[in-house]
Amino acid sequence: MTDPGASRVLVSNRIEAEPARVFRAFTDEISLWGQPSTLFRFTKGPPGTLRFVPGEDGRLLETKPDGTEFVVGEVRLWDPPRRVVLSWREDSFDEDQETELHVRFDAVDRGTRVTVEHFGWDGIPIDHVARHGFELTVFQRRFAEWFQALLAGLRVIAEQ
Repeated sequence: MTDPGASRVLVSNRIEAEPARVFRAFTDEISLWGQPSTLFRFTKGPPGTLRFVPGEDGRLLETKPDGTEFVVGEVRLWDPPRRVVLSWREDSFDEDQETELHVRFDAVDRGTRVTVEHFGWDGIPIDHVARHGFELTVFQRRFAEWFQALLAGLRVIAEQ
């Protein structure tokens, strides 16, 4: 049996703001901190802007400069200000391929610890364009670096 945690990307960051504020910044203000990566892209062409459609039936959307929208993920759990869970896809994924993103907002002394766990990359083959030929551990490290940069941007927005 495979350890499901072995295929996850795990990052965490501390933000000096209450969980409700950090949750709102994560979801309502994602266009301000959710910057595209040149390596990890949802769609081909110029990057778009991210936005959440909130709630249990919500989605994470990328809106391209021409106005077209791509559904990056569908919300599976919406529990403000504690958690959000959503599916995660790239347009290059086959119909049966997806990963899953879990984000927790835990109150800690003088702030919030944001923990991001991204599961399922072991189900995306190494030769898939989304993996860039990286072995799983290398891919996880590179993806975690991108998410650490994203969380640093989230911190700037949430602490304002």
